[in-house]
Amino acid sequence: MPQAHIEVCGLTMAYGSRVIQRDLDFTVNRGDVFVIMGGSGCGKSTLLKHMIGLLEPAAGEVLYDGTSFQRADAAGRDALRRRWGITYQGGGLFSAMTLAENVALPLQQYTPLDAATIADVVSYKLALVGLAGFESYYPS
Repeated sequence: MPQAHIEVCGLTMAYGSRVIQRDLDFTVNRGDVFVIMGGSGCGKSTLLKHMIGLLEPAAGEVLYDGTSFQRADAAGRDALRRRWGITYQGGGLFSAMTLAENVALPLQQYTPLDAATIADVVSYKLALVGLAGFESYYPS
């Protein structure tokens, strides 16, 4: 039996009285490849914003490994968010920070790693995406 990793249950998304989508139900099982696609303005980004808690649903909830994001307290929501990796279409990097500083930031914030270890991890991660040697460059 597949293990539910993400469950969207009765999710209704609205901006004020304007309902964008109503009563969404779907499950993403561990190991699944899941695609959200559709035309411009149909609610793809709105759905993702609801799933990660940037927007509150008008109704319903999103569960991660059985834990409701909407019913979790602030500490519980933070714990769930630390398990995610999110990137945005435009890269979502801070333009005033170098590539290395952008990659290092969550490691500095959420891990006990020392500066030398963080520098090693940053170099490794940038190399994985073909950016070895570009640590001191800015996103632009």
